[in-house]
Amino acid sequence: MKKTTLYLLMLIMSISFFPNTMSAASGNPSNTPVAKPIEVPAHVQVQLDRLNEIKAMDKSDMTSSEKKALRKEVKVIKSSLRDSNSGVYLSIGAIIIIVLLLILLL
Repeated sequence: MKKTTLYLLMLIMSISFFPNTMSAASGNPSNTPVAKPIEVPAHVQVQLDRLNEIKAMDKSDMTSSEKKALRKEVKVIKSSLRDSNSGVYLSIGAIIIIVLLLILLL
């Protein structure tokens, strides 16, 4: 008798938790914020278009020197795109030091 009440209690608990998780997953999509598309600067867009153009090229009829020149051009474009990314990056060590300083000062 004790086992059946235990099993019945476990069944009721598991059934009661299941609809809560399902209702949380299906929210109203009209309330969700829409991410605005990021505007890409003109010079970056030109470089991205050139990269896509190089990818779309048929390289089978090119000579090895032309392929080499294309590879160099792709490397230059990728490095300039990487350098043009203006962001502030903090290492994990720097973040830990900042947090410790804030804890000590406050």
